[in-house]
Amino acid sequence: MPQLKPRWDIFCTVVDNFGDIGVTWRLARQLAAEHGLTVRLWVDDLRAFERICPAIDINASQQWQQGVEVRHWPAEWVHIEAADVVIAAFACQLPSDYMDAMATREPPPLWMNLDYLSAEDWVIGCHGLPSVKYKSVQKFFFFPGFQPGTGGLLRERGLLEQRRQFQQDAEAQRQFLQGLGIDPASDAELISLFAYENAGLASWLDVLAADSAPTHLLVPEGRILGDVARWLGVETLRVGEINVRQSLTVQVLPFVRQDQYDQLLWCCDFNAVRGEDSFVRAQWAGRPMLWHIYQQDEDIHLDKLDAFLALYTKGLSPAAAEAMNGLWRAWSAGQPIGEQWLEVRNHWPELQENAEAWCLEQGLQADLAAALVQFYLNWI
Repeated sequence: MPQLKPRWDIFCTVVDNFGDIGVTWRLARQLAAEHGLTVRLWVDDLRAFERICPAIDINASQQWQQGVEVRHWPAEWVHIEAADVVIAAFACQLPSDYMDAMATREPPPLWMNLDYLSAEDWVIGCHGLPSVKYKSVQKFFFFPGFQPGTGGLLRERGLLEQRRQFQQDAEAQRQFLQGLGIDPASDAELISLFAYENAGLASWLDVLAADSAPTHLLVPEGRILGDVARWLGVETLRVGEINVRQSLTVQVLPFVRQDQYDQLLWCCDFNAVRGEDSFVRAQWAGRPMLWHIYQQDEDIHLDKLDAFLALYTKGLSPAAAEAMNGLWRAWSAGQPIGEQWLEVRNHWPELQENAEAWCLEQGLQADLAAALVQFYLNWI
C-alpha cells in the first residue's frame, strides 16, 4: 500500500545558474505546502541556491527550508533509501548508487524526468510516455506546457488573485518598491530587465533615453549588466547604483527572494526575462513581456521560440502579432531592437489586454505540481 504521505526526491544540477534551481525550489515548496508531501531537494550548487533563498547555509549537507529538506548533492554519494517518487529535473543524471537503491526498493518508485518547458506540438504526444528503464525501474517523460495534454505550468494556489489584489493597490506597490530602494517618478514607466548578454540592448536603451516619456529601468544583478555598463560608459555597475541618461533612469537591483521577484514583475509595465523560471513568472504578471530564450546548438531554440509566439500572439491583430514577433526574434538573435520597440509601442493597449488574457487562459489549466501528484496517483 502507498504511504499516506509519500516521500519525493527531486534532483537538480545547476546548469544555468538560476533557472534550474528556480524551478525545482518552487516545485519542492509547493509540493510540501499544498499537497502535504515529504520532499527532499538534492542540489549540487548551494551557492547559486543561496542567491534566490538567502537563508540557505551553503556549508550544510542537510537543512530544512520552508518545509523542504534540502540536501547537498555530494561528489561522493553515500547509500540512502530511494523515495516513493523520484524526479530528475531537466534530464540530470542520477547518482549510480541512488539508481541501484531505486532498483532494490519494493515497490519500485515512480521515476520521472521533468523536462524543459516547450510549446512545440510534439510535447503533447510525448508527455507521460515511458522512457528508459533501469533494471526494474521505469522512467517517464513529464513535460510542462501551455496546452491541454501537457503538465502545465508552476502556479501556486491563489497566485493570480494575489497578483490582482497587489496590482490594484498602489500603496502596496509603492511600499514594496521603496523597500528595494526604488523611487520612480510618478509618470515613469517601469521596465524590468533580466537577460543574458545581448548586443541588441544598446539600440533599445537609445530609444528609451530619447523618448519624451520617462522610463525607470530596473536591472537585477546578472549577465546583462556588462552591456548596460558599456552603454552608460562606465566600467562597472554595483547594486543600488542609479544612472540617468536623458529620459532613462537605470537602477541596479540585488537578487531577491522568489516571492519578491514575483512582486517586482507585478509592479512593472513591461518585463524582459530569460530562461525558464522568470519566463513563466512574467506570464503570471499579466503584463507585456520579452523573453530571452536560452541559446542551444544549431539554433534549435528558435523552434521553441516560434512555437510559443504562435500561441501567445494568436489573439492579436496581424499587425500587433507581427510587431511582437519582430521584437522577440530580433532580441533572441542579438540584433538591434530599437525600431521593433517603437513598433510594439504602437499596439500597446492591445498587447496589454493580450498579456492579461493569456495569463487567465493559462490559469484555467492544472498547475504543474498538481499534475505531477495526479500522475503519481494514477500510476499507483
